[in-house]
Amino acid sequence: MIEAGNAENATVETQPACPDGAEEDNDIARPEATFRFTVQNISQLKEQVLSPPCYVRCLPWKILVLLRHTSTPERQQQKALGVFLQCNGDCNTPGWSCYGLGELKLLSYKSDGVHLCRKLHHMYHCKEDDWGFAHFVSWDDLFDPENGFVKDDSITIEAHVMAEAPHGISWDSKKHTGFVGLKNQGATCYMNSLLQTLFFTNVLRKAVYKIPTVGDDSSRSVAFALQRVFYDLQFSDKPVATKRLTKSFGWETLDSFMQHDVQEFLRVLLDKLENKMKGTVVEGTVPKLFEGKMTSFIKCKNVNCTSTRVETFYDIQLSVKEKNNIYESFKDYISTELLEGENKYDAGEHGLQEAEKGVRFDVFPPILHLHLMRFQYDPQSDASIKFNDKFEFYEEINLDPYLRDIPATPAHYTLHAVLVHSGDNHGGHYVVFINPKGDGKWCKFDDDVVSRCSKQEAIEYNYGGKEDAPHLARRATSAYMLIYIQTSQLKYVLQEVTEGDIPSDLCERINEEMRYEMVRTCGRKIKCRKYKSDTSVSSAKYYAKIFTVLKQFFTLQALAGSKYKGR
Repeated sequence: MIEAGNAENATVETQPACPDGAEEDNDIARPEATFRFTVQNISQLKEQVLSPPCYVRCLPWKILVLLRHTSTPERQQQKALGVFLQCNGDCNTPGWSCYGLGELKLLSYKSDGVHLCRKLHHMYHCKEDDWGFAHFVSWDDLFDPENGFVKDDSITIEAHVMAEAPHGISWDSKKHTGFVGLKNQGATCYMNSLLQTLFFTNVLRKAVYKIPTVGDDSSRSVAFALQRVFYDLQFSDKPVATKRLTKSFGWETLDSFMQHDVQEFLRVLLDKLENKMKGTVVEGTVPKLFEGKMTSFIKCKNVNCTSTRVETFYDIQLSVKEKNNIYESFKDYISTELLEGENKYDAGEHGLQEAEKGVRFDVFPPILHLHLMRFQYDPQSDASIKFNDKFEFYEEINLDPYLRDIPATPAHYTLHAVLVHSGDNHGGHYVVFINPKGDGKWCKFDDDVVSRCSKQEAIEYNYGGKEDAPHLARRATSAYMLIYIQTSQLKYVLQEVTEGDIPSDLCERINEEMRYEMVRTCGRKIKCRKYKSDTSVSSAKYYAKIFTVLKQFFTLQALAGSKYKGR
């Protein structure tokens, strides 16, 4: 960290420049911005100087310019201009971080001059809140008239900043996106990512609200725990806890979380919901949304014998290794295998026969879950490894060629969510990019932090293929699950969910729990203050009185059947 001082006779001016227009310039939560910093009397610069702040992702970003003395290879001292990009430099709070990309540009005043550009990327935090170049340009090159960097003894530096939403510091996800995130219990980021995709499957959320859970044990009912998570995600202003949900699964230790993956968690959760919906008004919702059908077959080549079997599926596993894109994976999925030699097919009365084995898709579901096989067993290392190969997928896809018969409704799909893993088979981090309304406006859900992002960040940046790309905060980042919605079903699947769609008895039960939790929280704080207060007896009586009044108030509210939501 470099401490900024004052430069004698140096003045600054900031010239904000944002390609998205004036409205974007005033949005301090914007993901990127360009601004300029002019230093006058540059020849008299003795120490260092900071530009005024330009806000990106609600954090102040500044250009830091300073005079540096460096050594040449011949160990001779020479003057140089150092230029750095500083993030949140005035904050002394530990624990915050923000990943940012930047480009620093020393502008040439000459019409035919060449700007001096240097790119950087860094994970900024309290101990490293600036990053840049100690030797951005030598003093001699800076003042060389041929370069045109200095005019009237002043220079101008332009900075372009693109940053992710910060962690560990004030970031109001609800304010900036309209949505809230989920708290991470330590190893549940994969679960948080999937829960967000289910929440934004609006027609499913509506059905989950309608599952009768009156009388269910709140600590054991998966359905009620999911109802509570969905309710909090819809109405809360702060990140939502998931401990009740994981407890209902019986997952109460770190080992429990580590033993499950996304595909298994999704199947278990949907199975529990499907069973709970039986005999209710929402029976059949899960298969209606997620179930597809395929036919597996074995067809003999030399005799008239064919064996077929119709199977249902809730997700499809697509191979990534040695495949360039999603279409190649589907083509590989329906390719036939020749059974010959020692692997001939036993055709009963026809004996052993050469045959073709394969599958054909009969029907794709309205919501298509595609698991990309990033993790596979490697016989050479005798271990599971991650394939971070580049694999392209698209915002819109046409799956008609992979169906056995031409469908009445085209199998055209729109990308709704991209679940992403960063790291290797030993561990890593999970986030999800979601297109909530199917209109191409994407958001990134990173546990408790939600931020708006570009389509490029959501799709192209997650193709994989690069172990350490500058635009990615974490190494080996790639998509491992894709969720598509049939384009003709978008309005139905993403239909609006209002408070009126939630049964009144469920609202009352959740609100009653909120009131109880609030009273219990107040009681804990009062008990803590009771023992820590310097005025022990008087303070204890005072806080006890407050607690009694609060308890009476919430009891009366409950008896009156108030609509108070406690949020």
